Amino acid sequence: MALDPYLAAAAALCLLLHLLLRGFLRRSTSRLPLPPGPRGFPIIGALPLVGAKAHANLARLAKRYGPIMFLRLGSHGCVVASNADAARAFLKTLDAQFANRPDPLSARDVTYQRQDLVMADYNPTWKLLRKVCSLHMLGGKAFAGWAAVRRDEFGRMIRSMHGLATKDEPVVLPDVLVCALANILGMVLVSKRVFDTHGEESNKFKSIVLDMLTGGAQFNIGDFFPSIAWMDLQGIQAKMRSVHVRFDAMLTKLLLEHEASKKERQGRPDFIDKLTENRVTEDGQTITDVNIKALISDLFTAGTDTSAVIVEWAMAEMLRNPVILKRAQAEADAVVGRDRLLEESDLPKLTYLQAVCKEALRLHPSTPLSLPHFSYEECEVGGYRIPSNSRLLVNVWAIGRDPKVWPDPLVFDPDRFVAGGEGAKYDPQGNDFEFIPFGAGRRICSGKLAGMIHML
Repeated sequence: MALDPYLAAAAALCLLLHLLLRGFLRRSTSRLPLPPGPRGFPIIGALPLVGAKAHANLARLAKRYGPIMFLRLGSHGCVVASNADAARAFLKTLDAQFANRPDPLSARDVTYQRQDLVMADYNPTWKLLRKVCSLHMLGGKAFAGWAAVRRDEFGRMIRSMHGLATKDEPVVLPDVLVCALANILGMVLVSKRVFDTHGEESNKFKSIVLDMLTGGAQFNIGDFFPSIAWMDLQGIQAKMRSVHVRFDAMLTKLLLEHEASKKERQGRPDFIDKLTENRVTEDGQTITDVNIKALISDLFTAGTDTSAVIVEWAMAEMLRNPVILKRAQAEADAVVGRDRLLEESDLPKLTYLQAVCKEALRLHPSTPLSLPHFSYEECEVGGYRIPSNSRLLVNVWAIGRDPKVWPDPLVFDPDRFVAGGEGAKYDPQGNDFEFIPFGAGRRICSGKLAGMIHML
């Protein structure tokens, strides 16, 4: 059948117009200025201006250069969003474009070369992992199904704290919280408590998770100067590779034990059981063994320390403000009483306690700077040109302390989130950019619901 010449001509014309328009738009964007920002220094750029407390220093720079700021950090260009409108422009208007992640050297080994959920690019495998996590673990219905596990583990934690207190021994709140949260994850993932009060295996696990968290948070010069990354001048990459080898060996053993005990779980499948049952989709997408290990690694690192840090901050602020503490205690006594333990069904009635937790998230977010986003293509935001291959940081810490949104932003005041307060209309689930402790857009924290419940 011969091709209609008129149809061919029309198709060619449409293609030509598309290419011309695309080229015109690119030229138009290239004429736009970069966002304002510090000039920095030769070679190293603005790295010395960022320093150790990056969130605070970037917030200070934003007061001079504005809420959309561009910096050269070593070899990389980085744009920083420091207020709600700027965050909305990137994470809502250009959400799909900035849904990718850069490839930091320090994360390659522990994420199994970015085969995980946290640092992977926005691709079909990531979408599948996210979907399975939501369906079987972190979504509302699935999360409610694991309530008995949480009740049992938090009961153990309270009894342990009471036992220490009766012996006049110190209760290190972050330690007991991390143990409880890790055990909850262990039971949900592989039907096994991974931390005991004592024991060699427990201490190994604690040490590895701590090394992963501290190593991943360290400044790694190789991340900013890829040409010399192979030298590993600080030894961080060697340390992270060693941690990865230890953690991988432990995961391998854990998964082998899990497979061997499969018959014991008949009728009571855990998350890994459900994941392996659904690892191949109808369209041929596959979740590999490496994906499973990388996902478990993500869940243990992101699902323990971050929640513990926020609870510690909330407790510290209440101890500094006895009036707030007494009000929270009075509400708990009225709703729960003193003759039973708190149940998750009580939480909707504890409105002031919820306000305390939200205020802790506003003032002390566990991730003051969002995990970096990445765009492979050039784009325009607010009349500025954002070059291709740019990193994006959203300063969650600065957004939560914006005086235009939060009067007296440095004051810990849970009444902000009580009916009638300026924060009562803001929900932390990612739709209100004035309050985004869990991020927003496609890469919002998948464990946001778990984070709120575990805090309470």
